[in-house]
Amino acid sequence: MQRAFLTNLALLLVLNLLVKPFYILGIDAGVQGAVGAEAYGTYAALLSLGFLLNIVLDLGITNYNTRHIAKHTPLMGKYLGGIAAMRGGLMLAYAVLTVATGIVLGYRGAQLGMLGWLVLNQALVATILYLRSNIQGAQRFRQDSLLSVLDRVLLIAGVGWLLWGRSGGPAFRIEWFVWAQTGAYAITALVALVLVRRLSGPVRVGWRPAFGWVVLKQSFPFALLILLMTFYYRIDTLMLERMLPDGALQAGIYYQGFRWFEALNMLGYLVAGLLLPMFSRVLHERANVSPLAGLAFRMVLAGAVAVAVFGGMHASEVLGLLYHEHVAEATPVLRLLLWSFVAVCTTYVFGTLLTAGGNLRQLNWMAAIGALLNIALNAVLIPRFQVEGAAWAALVSQGLTALVQVLLSIRLHRVTGIPGLFLRAALHTALLLGLGALMVRLGWSLPMAAGAFGVCALASSALTGLLRPSDLREALKAKAHG
Repeated sequence: MQRAFLTNLALLLVLNLLVKPFYILGIDAGVQGAVGAEAYGTYAALLSLGFLLNIVLDLGITNYNTRHIAKHTPLMGKYLGGIAAMRGGLMLAYAVLTVATGIVLGYRGAQLGMLGWLVLNQALVATILYLRSNIQGAQRFRQDSLLSVLDRVLLIAGVGWLLWGRSGGPAFRIEWFVWAQTGAYAITALVALVLVRRLSGPVRVGWRPAFGWVVLKQSFPFALLILLMTFYYRIDTLMLERMLPDGALQAGIYYQGFRWFEALNMLGYLVAGLLLPMFSRVLHERANVSPLAGLAFRMVLAGAVAVAVFGGMHASEVLGLLYHEHVAEATPVLRLLLWSFVAVCTTYVFGTLLTAGGNLRQLNWMAAIGALLNIALNAVLIPRFQVEGAAWAALVSQGLTALVQVLLSIRLHRVTGIPGLFLRAALHTALLLGLGALMVRLGWSLPMAAGAFGVCALASSALTGLLRPSDLREALKAKAHG
């Protein structure tokens, strides 16, 4: 299973490193540059509102389905037909609830119109993720890798032309970006449906109340977990926009730093998507989960710490690559969110393991406390420190919840070797901080420093034993299961 993880992770990273960073740092940032921080801030707040409530679209069915299909792949057709009818009702409920919440929060006119389109986009994204869960559960990781970038490729082509390919016409509008997303998501959902139908065989769509009740009852703990975790990932932008007099502008400034976090976070999310069916199968076979968990944690920790150290030391220069306004205000946001990324990567390994193991009660208690802590910190820190306060709230809440998940994994699944990995990670961090400070002192340019730092980060991970080449070779030589 370690070999399968490494080979499929390599394919995922190659495809996504080629596509998603360019989309977020090129297309998405280009849209903000074209429409301005205030207009983009309104869009970002509405998008966050859609994220906060989109659990209604899914109710945990996607995570439940990935875990279930990984164990019982021949039942895919049966579940696909029964769940399809349920999802139609969930989409309608989500649309009503989200628009009603928008009205209560004070959105009107064009803002509500944009929210309506974002509701449709979220419904399409949820459909894509559900269809992909069937492909992941069936261990068809190459197909899933291609699907993971298809919508972004389409958006790069479409929005890129609207931003830079036209020779004249009206100025770019934020609505064009939203409509382009609708088209890209619709095409991707159609392709995913074709691929799933080839795997599932005959599917009979129909409303089966008894079946639906069983699925919802079993998936509800997943739904609650996703809802709670979404709150402490996404509430900050909405609170900034609603709490401050210049909230739309502040939300736009915050998103300048958050955009880099989001670009990195997409890669972490892919690791989690790859690990969930693998952990589920290993636990189903009652095998030792420590080798796979340890390998995954060492890899994401080595990379995440390097990114946090380098990005933190060069935050203003990194932001200056994309923006010419509000760079000074966004710099502390980026520094803090990059260290939050280290905590999030830890969650993507151990939170995924706990999810695969069905430890939803413990995870939900952890997530509930994390969500309340994050909201409380935002409520106190945003009025005093604006965007930097929101970033501190994210770092504290995500750091503490990541630590809890590590401790739960050690206790519930007997994962071994974690204290030693943390010690190696601390040595890795110290070495990189010293090297990074030396490069800053020498006054190296950003490209030169980035290249040298990357080589040093690899050497440091090997020197500290965080990533041992011998372990990687053994994992690649091992026979893959399934």
